[in-house]
This record gives sequence, structure tokens and C-alpha cells, in this order.
Amino acid sequence: MKLKSLLLRYYPPGIMLEYEKGGELKTKSIDLLELSPSTDVNTLVGEIQKVEPLITASRTKQVRLLVQRLQEKLRQHCDHNFYLFKVLRAHILPLTNVALNKAGSCFITGSYDRTCKVWDTASGEELHTLEGHRNVVYAIAFNNPYGDKIATGSFDKTCKLWSAETGKCYHTFRGHTAEIVCLSFNPQSTVVATGSMDTTAKLWDIQSGEEVVTLTGHLAEIISLSFDTSGDRIITGSFDHTVVVWDASTGRKVHTLIGHCAEISSALFSWDCSLILTGSMDKTCMLWDATSGKCVATLTGHDDEILDSCFDYTGKLIATASADGTARVYNATTRKCITKLEGHEGEISKISFNPQGNRLLTGSSDKTARIWDVQTGQCLQVLEGHTDEIFSCAFNYKGNIVITARTIPAGYGVDQRALLWSRADGVSDQDLEPPENKRAHFLCLLISCNLSMEQPALHFTDMTMKANGPSSFPDII
Repeated sequence: MKLKSLLLRYYPPGIMLEYEKGGELKTKSIDLLELSPSTDVNTLVGEIQKVEPLITASRTKQVRLLVQRLQEKLRQHCDHNFYLFKVLRAHILPLTNVALNKAGSCFITGSYDRTCKVWDTASGEELHTLEGHRNVVYAIAFNNPYGDKIATGSFDKTCKLWSAETGKCYHTFRGHTAEIVCLSFNPQSTVVATGSMDTTAKLWDIQSGEEVVTLTGHLAEIISLSFDTSGDRIITGSFDHTVVVWDASTGRKVHTLIGHCAEISSALFSWDCSLILTGSMDKTCMLWDATSGKCVATLTGHDDEILDSCFDYTGKLIATASADGTARVYNATTRKCITKLEGHEGEISKISFNPQGNRLLTGSSDKTARIWDVQTGQCLQVLEGHTDEIFSCAFNYKGNIVITARTIPAGYGVDQRALLWSRADGVSDQDLEPPENKRAHFLCLLISCNLSMEQPALHFTDMTMKANGPSSFPDII
């Protein structure tokens, strides 16, 4: 094995090793999930060298500098203002979903008008209209972290693969017998998975356009799917009240997670792949050991259906959003509720952590999105401007851009807009002027990192880079 390069990853903290083995380019990640500003760098580098043969004595200084840069990032405590800087009337019919690429330089919108559009974030300019589907474009995704491809899943039962740069359609994946409602790329960007109302999920080879495997076994519609960070396993959540863990290379069923008593709303792995989080219409989330498939905790407290749930990047915290109009934050280790987020006047359909893990973004049927302090539960900002329910919202990778969209169809004349919110650091007052007749909000967001002071745990993940994939791991920082 020959080490080619070292790359820094801020969120979650880690170092990527790009190396060559048998003529094949691979990457390995060293996850420093417990890194803190007080961690002894020399001790940590020594521990890394003990378990990672690629980090030789000649690389010690370089690794030390990378760890110090990560610590500097954790020490940053900046005040930021989010403001409304773009209002895009994106489609003639309601939106279905929005997604940002990793850099946040562009984003995509799916719509009931049967198209997906690619937008430049800074200018709001429409870059491409991806046309060809014969029904609603419902599920959309970039192949992050690369961001050079887009997948669209449609009610026309097909998935299409596109170039993010040119808008060219590479492949149309056919085989499902009902609507496609969820999809995801594997981390290596060699496979795209689709979940359908036909009760199956399919994995497709991005290079050849051929079906790799069909995952069969659910008794009702699949509405959620997600790969683990290695790409070796995939989970599917279904209206049959179960979640299934699959071997992504063979399609073999590894575990069936049985315990919920209503439809599944979300299912995902923690970053280190040790835990699986599932949310359900039965008002609970369940935490599962990803290796054994056993339930280790049931998170209760909500009075209505769980509509969304997520881990923070390090896997230390869990957030849940409910139709009862509240969100909750749980400690993933103790499984105790840390705080309850109250203030929305309607159900919360979307929730996500910022990359730093100290803020939460929620989207609600009360026509607002809100930003919250994770530890205190205080609402720091209300993002207003939509005239209808918000069903999709997201941070970009750096946490300095928020996108919100109204996505559920309710006939003509409703809010078909995507709103972009930017963090106003280093921007002049003139640049902060919102569009005419639109309200802008200048509330303070305190960016801080309250991470464990314990010695970092080391986690290693191998990812094979196919010959047709990117020649190197993209800029991680």
C-alpha cells in the first residue's frame, strides 16, 4: 500500500487517507468523533500511528498539523446573522423536494411539473431544467460529496441519472412497477438505490446503467432508504412497520428490525455505523444495535406521529420532529431527552442539525422554519416568508446557507417558491437588502462547539474508488 495524499474533513472531524493498493485507488477515513480543543495532539497522533500503518514517521508532522487545524475549527465561536437573500419561483406546479450539493454552490428542486431544476445558489440563476420524466419528480439527490451527478425518481416508475454540470441524461433505470418515492447514492458514487411503492428497492450501477440487485421482502411500500458510511449496508423503511438491513453487494437480508406498531417515517445509520435510528407514526423512535439488529432503546415523549428524525454528524445526539408541533433532542448514549423545542404552531415535518452540531433547523406547517439552540432548546430565529406549509429545509455543508421550500401539492396558486437564507458574516449592509416586499430577519446565531473532553475514538472505514469514479476524494474541508 502506498499513501497518496491526506485530506482534512471538518464535519465530523476526521482525516481522509487516499492510497493505492494493487493498482486500485482507495480511501480510508480516520474518524475523530471525540476530538476536542484540549486533546493532546502528540498523544493522539501516536495512537493513530499505532493502528494505521499508512501513517509512517515521515507523515507525523503533516498529521499533527491536520489535527491542529481541526482543533482550531472547534475553537471558533462566531456570531452570525441569517437573512433572506433569494426568493425563487422555481416551478409552475408545487415542489416535491430540494437538495444542496456538498459545497452549497448549487441546489436542485423537484416538482409536480415533471421536471427537476438545477440552480446556482449565489445568483439564483437556473442552470438546467432536467426534462424527460412523464410524471411527478418526487425523489432527488446529488451524489455528494462529489456533486457531479444527480438522480431523480419519479411517479412514472423510473429513475434517471444526470450530469450536474451539463444536464445530460446518462441513464434511465427501468424496472419498478410503481412510483419511486426515495433514493440515495452510496458513498462511493458507484451505485444509486431506489425505493418504491411496489414494496421493493433496487440498486443500479451508475457506470453501466444496469440493475445490480433487487431487495425484496417488505410487505408494503418502501418510503425511506439509506446507506451506511462504508456503503456496505443499506436500510429500508416501510409502511409494513419494519426496517430491513441489507448487504448492499449481495442483496442478502441481514436483519429485520421489528418493534414499531405503525408506519415507518425515517430510518438511518449513525456516522460510525454502530446504531440505526428509526422513526414511526406510532409516536416513537427506536434505537437499534446495527451489528446485532437488537433494539437498545425506545425514545418516547411525543404526543403524535414522528415525521422526521436524525443524528448529528458525530452520532452523539438525536433529534426528532413530530406532528404534535414539537421537536426533541436526545443523548444517543444515555437515551435521555436533553431538551424540548416548543414554538411552532403546526406539525414539524423536517429537522436537521447544522454541521457543527449546535443548531437545529425545523420546517413546519405553520409556514415558518426555525433555528434552535440544541442544548437549551431556545428558538434563535424564525425564518418567515413562505405563504404555505414548509415541508423541506436543509443546511449546506458549512452551515452558512439554509434552503426552505414548500413542497406538498395543494392545487394551483399556492406557494411554489424556494427561499435561500445566508449567514451575514463579512457582508455589507447594502448587500443585505432583501428583495422588494420580502421580509428579512437579522437575528444573532452563536456558533459554538461543546464537544467531549475525552480522548478521541478512532474509527477506520475503507472505500474503494472505482476506475470510473473521481480520481481523488474531493475537497473535504
